[in-house]
Amino acid sequence: MMQQPVPERENPTPIEDYGELTDPNLIPEELKGEDTEIPEGTEPTWFHAQFTDCMELYADLETAVEHFADHRSWFPRCAQPMKAEPLGENGYDLLIGRFGAFGYKVEARIGLDLLPPDSESIYRIETIPLQGYEPPGYEVDFRATMKLLEMPVERFSSAAQVKKLGLPSTITGAEWVLDLAVGVKFPQFIRKMSPSLIQKTGDGLLEKIVKQVSRRLTYKTQLDFHANHDLAFPGQKKGKKGEKKDKV
Repeated sequence: MMQQPVPERENPTPIEDYGELTDPNLIPEELKGEDTEIPEGTEPTWFHAQFTDCMELYADLETAVEHFADHRSWFPRCAQPMKAEPLGENGYDLLIGRFGAFGYKVEARIGLDLLPPDSESIYRIETIPLQGYEPPGYEVDFRATMKLLEMPVERFSSAAQVKKLGLPSTITGAEWVLDLAVGVKFPQFIRKMSPSLIQKTGDGLLEKIVKQVSRRLTYKTQLDFHANHDLAFPGQKKGKKGEKKDKV
């Protein structure tokens, strides 16, 4: 696959800090003063996370399909606080946020391609290279699949909600699976630590971050979809007394 040209980012705004991918307190005192340089050719340590979910959209399948085909009009907005800039026909230059690894901070930036549905109506999101951009000390492999399916409204809403809001009997469910791998290149003194401890800690924290980002993106996408199509959304969170409801 050809590399995509990377547009210059003008006036960058603060990005989200997701904290430490690994616990800096795990570093033994006797290792903290050692050389922090990362030798050329150092192989990354890979952390993995998987997340599955089903996003309910209170509309017919055709409306949902048309909405996802027009992702340029809503994805950059719903992805915030991540920074998504259009790239090519279906791609995005996505600045996910800042991650820490044993005290070292990296800003995770990747290219993603939101592919149209294939012959089996499966949508795929895949990592694409960004021309002229070399990730500083990390690698990201992002893979996701999604399928839109008709589902009975009772799967997500009570009979009382259906009657009160006039919900349709059949709605659309977006079932999706995300597989994410992040490789971090550590200096030699980190590699002297227990590999299993580093792996367990990193996998656990990456999974936590993936759930946080995925659930937020799902909810903002739902809010945006129902607001733009003037549809009732039972899942909208209500603000506290005196506060307004969520806005898109």
